[in-house]
Amino acid sequence: MRMTLPFVIAVLAAGLLGGGAALAIGSAVWDGGTTTVIRESSDAVAAPVAEFDQESGGSTVGEIYRDAGPGVVQITSSVVSESFFGEQRGQALGSGFVIDKRGHIVTNYHVVEGADEVFVNFSADDRLKAEIVGTDPSTDIALLKIDASQRALTPLSFGDSDVVQVGDQVVAIGNPFGLARSATAGIVSALHRQIQSPSGFTIDKVIQTDAAINQGNSGGPLLNAAGEVIGVNTQIATGGTGEGNVGIGFAVPVNTLEEVVAELMEDGRVDHPYLGVRMQDITERAAELYKLPAEGALITQVVDGSPADRAGLRAGDNPVVVDGTSYVLGGDVITKADGREVASSDALRSIIAAGEPGDKLELELRRGEETETVTVTLGRQPAQSSTTSP
Repeated sequence: MRMTLPFVIAVLAAGLLGGGAALAIGSAVWDGGTTTVIRESSDAVAAPVAEFDQESGGSTVGEIYRDAGPGVVQITSSVVSESFFGEQRGQALGSGFVIDKRGHIVTNYHVVEGADEVFVNFSADDRLKAEIVGTDPSTDIALLKIDASQRALTPLSFGDSDVVQVGDQVVAIGNPFGLARSATAGIVSALHRQIQSPSGFTIDKVIQTDAAINQGNSGGPLLNAAGEVIGVNTQIATGGTGEGNVGIGFAVPVNTLEEVVAELMEDGRVDHPYLGVRMQDITERAAELYKLPAEGALITQVVDGSPADRAGLRAGDNPVVVDGTSYVLGGDVITKADGREVASSDALRSIIAAGEPGDKLELELRRGEETETVTVTLGRQPAQSSTTSP
């Protein structure tokens, strides 16, 4: 289910070099469609320290920190912009982690977005200039590379985010408020969350955690009890109360990261498949009242010129409210894709994500009282979304 949260913010610390100590964070307001920029930093909110269950066979927080900490780095990026007052240089601070001995480092796209220069800091006196190998705004992932010829690196091991369960113990390591290599601990609070990427598209299968995450944690690892990366810390929800941790953080799953990194290493970019619709799930009550399929993805918007538009898919134009939930009825309801049942819009997103641009997808849909089959050729996802669906 898509979240409805007052504020979801990227955990990135930023300010103007030579200016004040202000921290700027872009805050996406859910359901309002607006953007808020929070300018003044608030005090970090302290969170209770979680104790790991040693009987489960996992490592202690200290052991995880000792083993993984050297592989976590601070990312500093700078952007030069022209204004009425002349040239100004802005600086953003985030986190990252080493993934191989060749010098590849993962961070968030929003940490290095628009950067003229990017530096990787291993300590206060040890920093190297980094090359941006590639970025994927749609998953908020960036891949960097440093010259690793003269140093011993500590790559972090990847776990499997598909086997993560609610209640699993986790550790986040990063640079909150510039405090290098800080560790916090907690649990996995929920799975299969959805957050909005910098390009406006939905990131699926996101891990929610109560491990304290604050400004500067962007791009740092979320680790399981074995010290393996299961996610990339990306955003927090604040409830509109400020900028600090309130126990709701989000991490892009490591299985998504692995797929993205493989493409970035090969091509420097990621081509995501694209349908071009906004979708909505159907509740049992709505299906009963309006004689709709009990399961499926209801199309509420079709992007002009998109693959869905070219295939003739139809959006609804009849707004109704059922038990407090708004619907736009009259559009196609997709019930199958390539013979696979589509129980929800999430299920269809997963099927689309497994394909590639140019793939043909046979959709079975309900149109009015008729069942029809439409073949659509998936396109290449545009740079920015005009909907929140694929």
